[in-house]
Amino acid sequence: MAAKGIESSVEAAAEKILDDLNIELVDVEYVKERDWYLRIYIDKEGGINHEDCKIVSEQIEKILDDKDLIKNPYILEVSSPGIDRQLKKAKDFIREMGKTVDVSLYAPIDGTKELTGELSYYDEKEVGIDEKRIPMDKIASVRLHIEY
Repeated sequence: MAAKGIESSVEAAAEKILDDLNIELVDVEYVKERDWYLRIYIDKEGGINHEDCKIVSEQIEKILDDKDLIKNPYILEVSSPGIDRQLKKAKDFIREMGKTVDVSLYAPIDGTKELTGELSYYDEKEVGIDEKRIPMDKIASVRLHIEY
């Protein structure tokens, strides 16, 4: 099964567990670095703690072993997406509307590949940063902005 198929299957299995725990599934990544990693990012009102990650990890591991979704060896990581979380899904953009975000572009628009501004609009085709609309296919990533 390809990486995207594994991510989708794990996402479906994880959603069932996380709903019962009142925890949100933020993202699933299955990537090859030196080893294969299955990363599951979770969040909840008030934030995630170590015990949440441990419980989710143990329950996901049981399901993955039972369903035998991943044939090769991998390392399972369950964690918070962090304060600079990447916005990927529609629910992420909707939840963070009005907040300041950092946008990285694949190619420069108006001479820049990096924008910071207020998330003012979202649909499947474009994102609004302040008054500017940017096509989704031009965006490499959108993250919450961190003030230092």
